[in-house]
This record gives sequence, structure tokens and C-alpha cells, in this order.
Amino acid sequence: MSQHSNGPIEAVEPSKAQLRSVRRLHQRKFRQQEREFLVEGPNAVREALNHDDPGLVHAVFVDPESPEAFDIIDMAQRRGAPVQATTGRALAEMCDTVTPQGVLAVCGHLDVEPDDIPADAKLILVCARVRDPGNAGAIIRCADAFGADAVVISADSVDVYNPKVVRASVGSMFHLPLVLGVQLDMIIGDLQDRGFQVFAAEGSGEPVSQLASDGTLARPTAWVMGNEAWGLTPEDSVLCDRSVAVPIHGRAESLNLATAAAVLMYATATAQY
Repeated sequence: MSQHSNGPIEAVEPSKAQLRSVRRLHQRKFRQQEREFLVEGPNAVREALNHDDPGLVHAVFVDPESPEAFDIIDMAQRRGAPVQATTGRALAEMCDTVTPQGVLAVCGHLDVEPDDIPADAKLILVCARVRDPGNAGAIIRCADAFGADAVVISADSVDVYNPKVVRASVGSMFHLPLVLGVQLDMIIGDLQDRGFQVFAAEGSGEPVSQLASDGTLARPTAWVMGNEAWGLTPEDSVLCDRSVAVPIHGRAESLNLATAAAVLMYATATAQY
């Protein structure tokens, strides 16, 4: 039994019903049905607890033997989130990872509608049929790092609430608006109506360095990133204003999707800030 400043922390085994309700969230259909998802690890759970919506976190489970246990328990209590100390064995049953980090939260969905994108937004990233969870999470993390105002994930993309996406975002999904499941033609049209220049990220486009040097990127800009394997379809590309590329000067055949997104957003953020 671990000691807390207010006394010992006793680990309580969750009920079978609790275990079942948490484990169901490993499946997309139940995440959609319950409008809940899982967040693993102390850093990501802290970001969830720090979210503007105090009711976002529905439950927190903590292994008292975790080095982060006391901090997470105190934080959850201050935010009014239900928190339960439980055993490492129970957490292993609840978590998606092979080696759990001792902290798990159940959170409500946090996606917003296109109309909720801030009126003064200047940088938006749009993902078209992105399927790889690691790439999707890394793209959200990059967008957060470079000050993007929103990330849009089109229909037929990976579920952003997939545990692998959540882990790869390293808490960044709690920092900026996420618009999910939209049709690409509709969101591109909406952004253009709002005054955004919409660029297709494609290897055959004009170099991003040219747009960075001539001041083009200082204007409100949305980047459309395609599927990892085949990029953007011709039908997708024609919806955009221009095609823009990250020039490759070495011998690499291509860039990882998240890496290309990071370069494009860095160039845009440099022009805008």
C-alpha cells in the first residue's frame, strides 16, 4: 500500500462491469456508441485533465505504485474527475499497451463542427483519407507544435480516438480543435469561402520555399495532406488552389506524411508569426 500526504492509498480491484465497460472502448463501434475513448499514460492524462472542459474526463484509474500516482490523483480531485486507485494487474487488463504506464483515463469525445473553427484562424491542416494511426497522431502533434488553429480529418480516415492515434499525439489532441468525418469537397469549399488559400501537398507541385519567400504563406492557409500510400487523388487535387511540394535534394524516394506536414506547417508558421 502506497502512502499519500493524506494517508495510505489502497488499490481497489475494479468490478467486472467496470473492466468490461473500459475494455469495450478498444473497439471503434463502442467508442462511437458511448462517445468515449481511452487515454493512457501520465502525460496525456494530465493534458486531458487540463482541458477547458472540466467534464471531459469521465474516470481516472491509477496504480498507486506508479511514480506519477500522487500527482495524478491530486490533479483529478482538483478538477472534480472521478479517480480510483487500482492494481497494476487490473490496469494491464484495461490498457491497450503491452506495458501500461500506471495511469488510464476514460474521456468523452472532443471533436467539434467546422463552424467551431476560430474565426481568426490562419493555419489549418486537412487530412484526406489518412489511414495510419501513428501518422495521424504525429500530424496532430506537429499541428499543435507549429500553432495550427485546427486539424480536419476527412471521412474514410483512421478513427482519431484509436488508442494508437491518442498515444502518438502525446496529449496534443487536447490542445486544438479537431473536426472529424467531413467530406473533403465540403470542407475545402468552406475554407475557401472563409478566405483561406488551400494547397494540396504533392510531390509534383511548386516548391514550398518559393511560397515562403514571396510572402504567399503569410495569408490564411490550409494544407491538404493525402493518403500515406497514394497521396491525393486527381479529384482531390483539383479542389485545391495550388499544388505545393517539399523538395527532396537527397536520394530518398519520398517523405513520411507527418514529416512532410511538419515542414509545410513550419514554413507557414514562420511566415505568419
